[in-house]
Amino acid sequence: MDLKNKRVLVVGLGKSGVSAALYLRRLGARVTVSDTRAGEALAKEIPALLDAGVMVETGGHGVLTFRRQDLIVVSPGVPLSTPEIQQVMAFGMPLIGEVELAFQGLLGKVIAITGSNGKTTTTSLVGHILAHAGLERKVGGNIGLPVVELVEGSTEKTWSVLEVSSFQLETIDTFRPHIAAVLNITPDHLDRHGSFENYAASKARITENQTSGDFLVLNAEDKSTQMVAAKTKAQIYWFSGVRRVKQGAFVHGDGVYFLAKEGGTPEPVMPVSEIPLPGAHNVENVLAAIAMARLAGVSAEVVREAVGSFTAVEHRLQFVRQVRGVAYYNDSKATNVDATAKALASFASGVRVILGGKDKGSDYTLLVPLLKERTVAVYTIGAAASIIASQIGEDVVLTPAGTLAEAVRLASLTAKAGETVLLAPACASFDQFTSYEHRGRVFVELVEALRGD
Repeated sequence: MDLKNKRVLVVGLGKSGVSAALYLRRLGARVTVSDTRAGEALAKEIPALLDAGVMVETGGHGVLTFRRQDLIVVSPGVPLSTPEIQQVMAFGMPLIGEVELAFQGLLGKVIAITGSNGKTTTTSLVGHILAHAGLERKVGGNIGLPVVELVEGSTEKTWSVLEVSSFQLETIDTFRPHIAAVLNITPDHLDRHGSFENYAASKARITENQTSGDFLVLNAEDKSTQMVAAKTKAQIYWFSGVRRVKQGAFVHGDGVYFLAKEGGTPEPVMPVSEIPLPGAHNVENVLAAIAMARLAGVSAEVVREAVGSFTAVEHRLQFVRQVRGVAYYNDSKATNVDATAKALASFASGVRVILGGKDKGSDYTLLVPLLKERTVAVYTIGAAASIIASQIGEDVVLTPAGTLAEAVRLASLTAKAGETVLLAPACASFDQFTSYEHRGRVFVELVEALRGD
């Protein structure tokens, strides 16, 4: 795509928006950025943009700003329902997202991973396996670096391993991963998508441009994910932690196997006991990663070595420390109900869980059985505390803490040796923190500050 001297508007100055604007300038485009936040809130981002020759509009979107463009690039944090975006879409103006923009410049092959939960762990693990195999690879997307920052230096031998969200998939056009995976689809971001059907449809877009020469890895135990199979032209590979699949990765007895072709002989990969990550959901994540790595040509022996040397992703069931016999775990990335359920299911009992943050239209009643079975205390924090209380307060005893610091304090005062304090909020972080990473770092700092005597 030749963008030299073209007028391009980038909407939203999040991390990917800033990277997209600077990337477009390097391509020779005449770039404007627009954000509804005030200039003071963007003080860190604006100088670099101005130095690069980018025009900056803050404090709202100007209607004329949108009409004077050859292309509009929308950041994933900006809803397509934004009135100005709706208007230009009605006019038929070209509109894409940062993932699509980057894809048109990426060299090599793309592995793209989406799902309601497990994306970050699985993406990190696939990148780890490819690196262990000595393959040229870059990792980014909804994790780490924006995709446009992977373009420079990519070659025909590069594997770009991308975590992609439903927000990013809303604005693709030609995006076509050679290997795609949909790990699971459970209710999330309903405040943005409006319905579960819309949310699931956005996830399914990951495969819409794939051909018979591409691969799609799907969860054989997730009904919504299974339905994606009807929407693809790619070769389907399944993964399952409970039964043999036609082709793909699965658990049988005490071992993990990969079946390269329907009707073939399963290939042993590794014992289940060597998977270093806790929880049945992480077994599924590992199975998906194994399938993708084998499809990328990595041998079963190398896969086994790589998986065995993998450590937990930060903010995803991350063990922080033990204080007076109490274990503290940071699962700040559990930003929806299903992720929190998986975290709770990783512990047999004795859990003191911290819930709350910014609500996303979730149904917290789904947590009640696990909360009754596995927890000894539930602390609520943030803007969603009252919503959580209204939904489950009659079934579960809640302790309103208000802030994360107070929740950690209360838990540390009453927790007994052998119990677990778990941050698994089931909510977004944007009421009290800038990101789930920020929330997780604060939790770790609070735990590290606890006295051990």
